[in-house]
Amino acid sequence: MNDKQRQSIAGKVKRGERLSPDEGLALCDCRDLLWLSSLATCVRRKYNGNAVYYNRNFHIEPSNICVNDCVFCSYRRREGEAGSWALSADEMRALCEPYVGMPVTEVHIVGGVHPSRDIHFYTSLLSTIKRTLPQVAIKAFTAVEIDHMAKQAGLSYDDTLRLLQQHGLDAMPGGGAEIFDETVRRRICPGKTDAHTWLHIHQTAHRLGIRSNATMLFGHVETPAHRIDHLIRLRKLQDTTGGFDAFIPLKYKASNNALGAGGEISTLDVLRTVAVCRLMLDNIPHIKAYWPMLGKDVMQLALLFGADDIDGTIDDSTKIYSMAGADAHPTLTAPELETIITAAGFTPAERNTFYKTIEK
Repeated sequence: MNDKQRQSIAGKVKRGERLSPDEGLALCDCRDLLWLSSLATCVRRKYNGNAVYYNRNFHIEPSNICVNDCVFCSYRRREGEAGSWALSADEMRALCEPYVGMPVTEVHIVGGVHPSRDIHFYTSLLSTIKRTLPQVAIKAFTAVEIDHMAKQAGLSYDDTLRLLQQHGLDAMPGGGAEIFDETVRRRICPGKTDAHTWLHIHQTAHRLGIRSNATMLFGHVETPAHRIDHLIRLRKLQDTTGGFDAFIPLKYKASNNALGAGGEISTLDVLRTVAVCRLMLDNIPHIKAYWPMLGKDVMQLALLFGADDIDGTIDDSTKIYSMAGADAHPTLTAPELETIITAAGFTPAERNTFYKTIEK
């Protein structure tokens, strides 16, 4: 990137003007991380001041049995294979019971696309969790899971989401997006819900008042151009709906999957990517540094590159990244999260699912 490009991009960022795809590509090639950090911090302060958000949450992963066979996935098992599980509704209700009366604000439900579980199973599950934890928001089911439910039931996406909403669905996570480029998807997740459908399901959810997140899995076989294309597609949908609350750049982890021989990208590349995401997604208010995936140290550094959210307490309730080589027992208390935020020079802000600050 030459000095003229740097000055042009910096000027546009400071004036609040939108960056072009070509400027995004130039940022992907930028080696001046201090400059990138300063630009991304400028944008995150415009949105969120000095606040860094976290919540008190836990995960339920109904099953890791999945009809898809994504090459990057360390989590998926076939039915009957060693290491597979499929929790019953009663088992999942039991996972919720310890949180009755506790200051938890969100349960996050994501798992494999189980071949034999239908929408009635999931609506019953939602109702059961709502009865057990009526004060807790349920953020559940990726667009990939919704796609399978709808096709299996012969319902439209609109009717599927309405039915889930009626039984307690409050928000959707952003998983399953991976990389939108069709060529890359055919290589890393053949047969999975395509990019157009993923975007359409989130657009439908937003129209129904269901807020959601968005993700990007990076650091595998994709190029910088694929990443920028992915961000631009999300930006265009957000222009239309305004329904994305947060974007989570997810680093590919190489352990225990078929892509592992390629290794993982460096921490510097992770930080550069976080900054580029913050700069390109000028209409999504929050960028999340998901600590169970990044690790605590890199998560803290990401706060200096545009991230303003670090997710939550987790309470050792997710295996998706631990099965790919990340922290085997992801748990942080609220005071520990606040200490990490404060040490990076920011102000902790406990939030609910919809980024409403919880007063102490």
